[in-house]
Order: sequence, then structure tokens, then C-alpha cells
Amino acid sequence: MILKPRRRPEPAVAMAERDRYLIWRIGALLLDYPAADTLALIDEISSAIEELPDPVRPGLRHFVVHLRDTDPLRLAQQYVETFDLRRRASMHLTYYAHGDTRKRGMALLRFKHAYWQAGVELGDQELPDHLPVLLEFAATVDPIGGERLLGEHVPVLELLRLSLSDTGSPYADVLGAVLATLPPLTTADRRRIAELAAQGPPEEEVGLEPFAMDPLAFTGSEGRR
Repeated sequence: MILKPRRRPEPAVAMAERDRYLIWRIGALLLDYPAADTLALIDEISSAIEELPDPVRPGLRHFVVHLRDTDPLRLAQQYVETFDLRRRASMHLTYYAHGDTRKRGMALLRFKHAYWQAGVELGDQELPDHLPVLLEFAATVDPIGGERLLGEHVPVLELLRLSLSDTGSPYADVLGAVLATLPPLTTADRRRIAELAAQGPPEEEVGLEPFAMDPLAFTGSEGRR
């Protein structure tokens, strides 16, 4: 029997590979802490958004308007209130299923191994499942490995989008654009979302210091606070 290579699932929105990588790069910037160097790129980001297909362009435009119209100090405050103080809106993808438990350490190793295989050197400040870090990895280093990790966490990404949408956060538009580059939700994904939403992140606390890593040490990496 001749085994045929399995076709990669099509993204939720039909788009060119270049558009998908561009959305990942834009997402890495917009979902990161709104530092001054990121805000200085608003004009460039806005121009890049205009090159994207219609289904994702309006939401990203809306978010850029939010960046332009909001005081930088308020943007920083909103970011902390949204992602650092709410357990159901964490940027760390393995947190939803494992919280700060021992099982999470093994899940983090999968990310670390993917980066290591791609020749990426990691620091000691940020955990490797941080969404902006993964998006930049997928956009600029290893699209195949990065897409695989993103695809495995589609239920988490959708749960995060729903959580942001429920609170009226403009960040929901950016999550929507990222999800448009990935395969649409399956029945199994929807079951998993319901499970994660019902259970919430586990609360057992353990030391994760051995797995703490800084954003990727490749050129252009954002997110250092």
C-alpha cells in the first residue's frame, strides 16, 4: 500500500501563504505589551494590514484605531488588566489546560523542543507558550512548526477570543484574525472549549522556574517588559 501524504487542513479563510505569515507577524506585535517601540510601528502595521484579505482586514483596522486613539499609559493599563489579572485571558497557551501544575512543565517542553529544533536560542524571562512569541516564531523562523503548535491550541485560542469578546476587548479582533489563518473549529474542538470553559485553569501551584524563558532571541522579537 502506498501512503499518500496527508493534506494540511485549509485555513478558516482562504488566503495566500504570505498573508498568513503577515497576520502572524502583525499578531505578534499587536498582542504583545504596547511598549513604545511597538507603538512607533503603528503606521507600518497599518499599511501592512491594507494588504490583507477582506475577512481579516476590518478587525485589525479597528484595533489599530484603538491604538492610535488611546493614551499610551492607558493602553499599558488595559493590557495588564486584560491579560495579567484575569485567569481566563492568559497569553500563555498551556495555562488553560494545566494552570501552574506539574503537567504544565511537560507541555512547555514541547514548545521549547520545537524552538530548539529550529535553531532558536531562548532566554530566561518569558515562558515559551506565550502567544506573541509563538506567532513571531511561526511568522519568521519556522512556519511549519509554528503552525503545528498554533493548530494544536485552536480551542485555547478560540476560548481566549470568546473571553475577550465577552468583555468588549478590542484584542478579540486580533485573535479573530489569527484564528482565520488556522483550520476551522471541529466538533471535538468545540467540546474541548466547553470543557476548558467549565473547568477553568487548575490552581495547584508549583515552581516552573526551570522552564522560564524569554521571548525568542531572533531579530525583531518583541514583548520584553
